[in-house]
Amino acid sequence: MSIRDERKQQSRQALLDAALQLSTGGRSFSSISLREVAREVGLVPTAFYRHFQDMDALGQELVDQVALHIKSLIHQLGQSYLQQVSTHPDSSIELFFQAINHSPLEWQFMIAERWGGSAAVRQAIAREIEDLIEDLATDLRKLPMFEHIQDSQDLKVLSTILINLSFTWAMTWLSLASQYQDAALSQHQQQFVENANTQIRLMFRGVANWG
Repeated sequence: MSIRDERKQQSRQALLDAALQLSTGGRSFSSISLREVAREVGLVPTAFYRHFQDMDALGQELVDQVALHIKSLIHQLGQSYLQQVSTHPDSSIELFFQAINHSPLEWQFMIAERWGGSAAVRQAIAREIEDLIEDLATDLRKLPMFEHIQDSQDLKVLSTILINLSFTWAMTWLSLASQYQDAALSQHQQQFVENANTQIRLMFRGVANWG
């Protein structure tokens, strides 16, 4: 890659990062203008078009980038949880919430824009979530604990529940930090982790007796 191409890629990524930052600061993606995003990274508005056709195109690529991060996380933690389900499942749930703390903006963006004002972004997120569900169903199908579930549609339903639950957990987890501080925050977070583990245990107890 030439220096010129490298700088272009850096500017492109800077625009994506700026859009993510702006859209998770109390505003929706659809309320952010092209001029604002360009100004945030020190570019003139016309320079924006060297990278993206319009804000919808930027939004779609931002969804792709954020979703790739979340897909990787859910796959890794899902594998870890399912492998430890009979030993130490709690640790995987805690790692999930630690990962949310590490990249809160990505989760905020996907949660807020899933039902947001930009149709292009909303549709892109819907496609990515469907991919997440399909990927998880494929992973579940390979595991011994799910061998007795023969109907692939049943596995897809279970995957849908788990993915939607992940987003609900993330939304609640992020909201705790805005409601509580210090000891109170730690107490509520610990209680929430325990509740999440209880939900998963109940769900997989049902799976074990499915059929």
